[in-house]
Amino acid sequence: MFRFLLPLLALTLIGCGKSQAPKSPAMPPKLAPWPRARYQPGGGKALVFYVIYGEFSEEPKISASTYRTAGVPQGVDLRKVTRKQQPELPFTEDSFKVVRKGNAALFEQIKTAPECLILQGEVPDSQDLNYLRDVVGLVMFALDHGGLAVMDVQQLELFDAPRWRKEIFEPQPPHLQKQVAILYSDEVDGARWYHTRGLRKFGRPDLSTRCPKRELDDAVIEMFNRFILLQAQGSLIPEGQEIRMVSLPAGLTCHQAGSLDDPDFNNVHIEVRWLDGK
Repeated sequence: MFRFLLPLLALTLIGCGKSQAPKSPAMPPKLAPWPRARYQPGGGKALVFYVIYGEFSEEPKISASTYRTAGVPQGVDLRKVTRKQQPELPFTEDSFKVVRKGNAALFEQIKTAPECLILQGEVPDSQDLNYLRDVVGLVMFALDHGGLAVMDVQQLELFDAPRWRKEIFEPQPPHLQKQVAILYSDEVDGARWYHTRGLRKFGRPDLSTRCPKRELDDAVIEMFNRFILLQAQGSLIPEGQEIRMVSLPAGLTCHQAGSLDDPDFNNVHIEVRWLDGK
């Protein structure tokens, strides 16, 4: 997991009373909540981690109603990095090939951005997703006021302002599956390894499985999308849970695996095993 120790920024919320410190968010009564209809206690801490590249004013003032945010959630820090502090901004190195491949032109632009804002921290397992609503709104505000692009560090996904607005900020209710990436790579035995990144922002494990046949790829993706939504809404996947889908063979089961330090996920994960144990 990446960590930065840099000066905290103040944040003023217009329409929410006095200036809010990052550790003391207020909850304006008119903000629509983001509920978790299937919440079950016992999940992990949710990790929030976004980097917004651009050039920003020192004391941003934000309309809570326009950007649907109550400020920086408790447990989350808002920090600024300038090129005077760090000549190369976080996650702009050429080694981040996954990001560059997905949006090469935008990646080249952030490499020359003068500074960035980092939203990073952990939130206890929550019965709602209001913390994520607040962060999504803060990112939108930053993109509207000097931001060039935002990196969702957990997905390793880069968004420009129009895409963030269309896919992440505007949908109400939120399109939670857009917060998680489904990735795959082909293996030497002909199998295809599917796995996710991003479910830690919900305090839930990511997903992994090795699909043995190409004709089952669509069914595996459908299974993953179902599990992504269920977990984002607060469900827990029990150890040994059997998967019953008409489009998949019988015998698939779910098993807890990995650690938060696993570089493929930066999270624990659920390994979906096939009947042969793979």
